[in-house]
Amino acid sequence: MKTHFLLSAALSALLVTGAAQAATSWQDSLNSAASQLSAGNSTTSSQTGGLSLSSLTGLLNSGTDSLSASNMNNAAGILEYCAKEKLASMTDATNIKNQVLGKLGLETPQEQQQDTNYLEGIQGLLNANNGQQLNLETIGNTPLAKKVKAQACDFVLKQGLSFIS
Repeated sequence: MKTHFLLSAALSALLVTGAAQAATSWQDSLNSAASQLSAGNSTTSSQTGGLSLSSLTGLLNSGTDSLSASNMNNAAGILEYCAKEKLASMTDATNIKNQVLGKLGLETPQEQQQDTNYLEGIQGLLNANNGQQLNLETIGNTPLAKKVKAQACDFVLKQGLSFIS
């Protein structure tokens, strides 16, 4: 209970510091708060329904390699997942996903159903640049897990934009 209060207080403090704060500064503050909480809390993934605080913090600290798609087929699927789960603007994610699929030659549902990377992405399986696979569906629903999911969606959205530009 104390941990949830501390996490809520830390996230509230981040929100109060304002939208004008740079993204890296925001991420540093969130990482710091999460590190402080994980130091005093040994909650395991089985107790929280997802990854441990230290694992989630590690994902945030690792940057784009662990939260970006290794290929654009998977990125397109992740964008669909992000739109469905409301982790990114549905309009932006869907628009970019459709343009990426067009550029990849995967415009029809039949073509999409034959692409394993795309199918994994729509299930929330991120084939990351670091060679690992992160299941966004099962990392939990704690505030920190939601931040990791949102960060992954943001990175993949930026990947999609750069791919279609």
